[in-house]
Amino acid sequence: MRWNKITIVGVGLLGGSLGLAVKQRRLAQQVAGYVRREASIQDCERAGAVDYATTDLLAAVWDADLVILCTPLAQMRSLVEQMLPALKRAAIVTDVGSVKASVVQEVESLIEQAGAHFVGSHPMAGAEQIGISAARADLFKCAMCVVTPTKRTRPAALRQVERFWKSLGGRLISLTPEVHDALVSRSSHLPHLVACTLAASVLNPKHPKSLAALCATGFRDTTRVASGSPEMWRDIAVANRVPLGQALDDFVRELQRVQEILRRGKAAELERMFQTAKARRDRWREGCISPSPE
Repeated sequence: MRWNKITIVGVGLLGGSLGLAVKQRRLAQQVAGYVRREASIQDCERAGAVDYATTDLLAAVWDADLVILCTPLAQMRSLVEQMLPALKRAAIVTDVGSVKASVVQEVESLIEQAGAHFVGSHPMAGAEQIGISAARADLFKCAMCVVTPTKRTRPAALRQVERFWKSLGGRLISLTPEVHDALVSRSSHLPHLVACTLAASVLNPKHPKSLAALCATGFRDTTRVASGSPEMWRDIAVANRVPLGQALDDFVRELQRVQEILRRGKAAELERMFQTAKARRDRWREGCISPSPE
């Protein structure tokens, strides 16, 4: 399927990668990008992610058949409200947000009232880098892409969004917004919270300087995602705080169990724990098809 015009609202890592992928695959006659700063316009156009970028949201959205929200979660409702006057009737709006229930609640009815259609999406792809300079056209290849239809979702719009992600090389899964949020609280949000806590704790200046020098590849790999956008992850944690809080409670209980095993010096139990973790991760890794980091 070839779109007449696709507008990307927020041309950073994800938005820029979308633009590159769309243009590489020739999925649209024109790709427009909305950015907040004048300085970003040349960066986006120089990277080849869009045909043109602008700080004028209405101009960017005008006559677009597909609008993709690639901004931090806290900005989405305000941006949708601002772009409604330019939103084409029957246009499709989707997003790449890591939390879905709150996004659906905030924007679905607004977009519907404007005569357009909203379909929530979440490509499980990303990196710790931020900005257009980190964008790449293959970011979504083999990535799991979640669509989160509701009772109000137009079936034809859902099919078009599904085809869009498949055309970028994504693998599709459909979940309700609530189930999505519960699952990613454990698969994505909890690991980020743990990585940030570990990085902040181990690299605390109160420790000897030599400690940082001894942090090698294991520490680097375990804490990689802690270098992600603080603004984006602040919004994610707040928006999904109830499921994330439950996931964190369960994880703390597991840590307390491990702490007790360690305190008692139960070598056999520790080994079983390590064996279980290794076996489960190895099985997961074997079932993955080039999983994209998130």
